[in-house]
Amino acid sequence: MTSDGMEVFFDKNGNPPPLYDILNWQLTPNNTLENLKVGSLDFSAPKGQDLIVNENIIKWNGGDTQIPRSTCSESCRPGYRKAVHPGKAICCFDCIQCSTGEISNQTDATECMKCPDDHWSNEKQDECIPKTIEFLSYEEPMGATIAVISISCAAISLTVLCIFIKYQDTPIVKANNRELSYLLLLALMLSFLCSLIFIGKPRAVTCMLRQTAFGIIFALCVSCVLAKTIMVVIAFNATKPNSNLKKWVGPKVSNTMAMICTIIQVIICIAWLSSSPPFPEQNMKSQIGVIIIECNEGSTTAFWCVLGYMGLLAIISFIVAFLARNLPDSFNEAKFITFSMLVFVSVWLAFIPAYLSTKGKFMVAVEIFAILASSAGLLACIFIPKCYIILLRPHMNTRGYLLGKHTS
Repeated sequence: MTSDGMEVFFDKNGNPPPLYDILNWQLTPNNTLENLKVGSLDFSAPKGQDLIVNENIIKWNGGDTQIPRSTCSESCRPGYRKAVHPGKAICCFDCIQCSTGEISNQTDATECMKCPDDHWSNEKQDECIPKTIEFLSYEEPMGATIAVISISCAAISLTVLCIFIKYQDTPIVKANNRELSYLLLLALMLSFLCSLIFIGKPRAVTCMLRQTAFGIIFALCVSCVLAKTIMVVIAFNATKPNSNLKKWVGPKVSNTMAMICTIIQVIICIAWLSSSPPFPEQNMKSQIGVIIIECNEGSTTAFWCVLGYMGLLAIISFIVAFLARNLPDSFNEAKFITFSMLVFVSVWLAFIPAYLSTKGKFMVAVEIFAILASSAGLLACIFIPKCYIILLRPHMNTRGYLLGKHTS
């Protein structure tokens, strides 16, 4: 023991306990190296005080004061997976973000896990979240707007029907089979309302009703227009001397014609529902992170047969009305029918590419738009001019005026 209280001892070899200085080579501003004492190791000091290091003054390579990590690569956080470098140590790897629809929820994951079909990965790729459910509903602005337009157009059709019933004995209403006009107005009102079936979550019943109700009602509309057009031609030619067409003039012929054309569409729809009816399905592949609840048409061939038959009736009506457009004034309804069929055919020709190029609720909205636009075209072109004369130009609603026996 020394005079200052320090204990001195020797090991078995007669050596005193060592005392080491810990030096740190540091680069000075003059680009020279110098040794800086940053600590010491004293084997004679009490345990816990033998090693003293001042970490604040240590400088590592590059002048960094932070302790360098003794790893080749940093750990991969959740949402990423490790991709080991071929031929290198196992601690050397790249962190690759999981693919869309896959996640990793732990550090240094070697593989990403695929989310279930009804779930999707979040933005960080570390959690599976439920996919968004999509269908055209009444709660969203587009669905509510379409519903309001449909009901409003149906109300207009009902108003026109009431006007025609009230003025049923006037010449302009009687001019071209008023019973067929009533039937056409009723069919137009139903066609506006049938668009409401397309709104809301698809179910087995609504999927079967959508296309069949639309196809039958529209076939009835176009059949009525076709019957009215043919009756215009028959009525004109029946006025010629010695004509054999007089026996075909009357409501029974036109009504029978409209019913037969509609029954053919009914048979097509019954065959469709019997063989391969539409059904609801969850489409998980069309849009990323979205489950589209839609109606599968069942038989695509049957769907296009329904549209094709309706288009055939419309084209025949257009051709007949176009050829009869120059008949005398008393039979000038052919001009209005020509315009209505032109609008009808144009809308449905534009519908085909638009329908095939859209998905989800927008595909449904395109079909509803085609239904409303074509129905409104028939209503506006055929009946609005007559309502204008009935309500605002009553002096034109006379037999003499319709027959052209009026003075300018």
